[in-house]
Amino acid sequence: MTGEAGYHTPAMPRQALELLGAASGGDFLDATVGGGGHSRALMELAPHDTKLFGLDRDGEALAEAARKLSVFGKRVRLERGNFRGAAGIFRDIEFDGVLLDLGVSSHQFDTPQRGFSCDRDGPLDMRMDSREKTTAAHLLEASDEDELARIFRRWGESKYNRRIARKIVEQRREKPLQSTAELADLIRKAVPRQSERKNVVQVFQAIRIAVNDELAALQEGLEQLFGILKSDGRLVVISYHSLEDRIVKRCFVELASGCVCPKGLPLCACGRKPRAEILTRKPLRPDTAEVESNPRSRSALLRAVRKLAGGDSAGEQA
Repeated sequence: MTGEAGYHTPAMPRQALELLGAASGGDFLDATVGGGGHSRALMELAPHDTKLFGLDRDGEALAEAARKLSVFGKRVRLERGNFRGAAGIFRDIEFDGVLLDLGVSSHQFDTPQRGFSCDRDGPLDMRMDSREKTTAAHLLEASDEDELARIFRRWGESKYNRRIARKIVEQRREKPLQSTAELADLIRKAVPRQSERKNVVQVFQAIRIAVNDELAALQEGLEQLFGILKSDGRLVVISYHSLEDRIVKRCFVELASGCVCPKGLPLCACGRKPRAEILTRKPLRPDTAEVESNPRSRSALLRAVRKLAGGDSAGEQA
């Protein structure tokens, strides 16, 4: 199984491909194709008539994926876009399996110009899609103290959200923040010494989520991706923090839920039937060997569902 050394090493490839049913072949969508690591592993495992469709909003990632997957010729089709719009991009196509690998790639973290890392000085960008207008710098300049505190609390879970937000507003009265190093230093000055690192990471995560509208995209995208599966198709999602995993879990539980009528009714009146079978009772995690060889996989959480016959409809009122 080919890795992605030099760009990004994909998390939990063996478990993901197994749950997708890649060895049986078919049509697959890698909805966050990144540098093509999962996709290349899938194509190397699957039969020769397998087709792979890749989607990503990061132009640099797509260029790397195109290079890595060129050996498979016309069996691979790559598109630039957000997975929340997958149904419109891949009209009239139904997939045997869809993979969604969330989070930030190693390449994005390790490229200072992208502004994702709190450990590398670069511009306050953080856009996954460079075509979008709102950067981290724009967000920090345009948001008032209340909005910044809400972002840091909700999406970074920082207990010092208000203190950090106030510090940013005070700083920009003199000079707008322009670099990741400036932001990280400001956060460290706003919180107790023992929690400096934790809060820097939390606030950077929160800003990135806000800039890219990540959680709203996930909520919208999961239903779309499930909708373009064939009957018996698999949806596999790898998330990296509790905010993402909570959304995935709730969506999968909802898809697998049947009748919601009040207890005591002699007959079902709602007509609701389960649309999916949950394949992972609890999220799968990388094993010790993988974490040792790929430390950035340590927070990965994998969940999967299978679409049931008739799973396109949530049921109708009787």
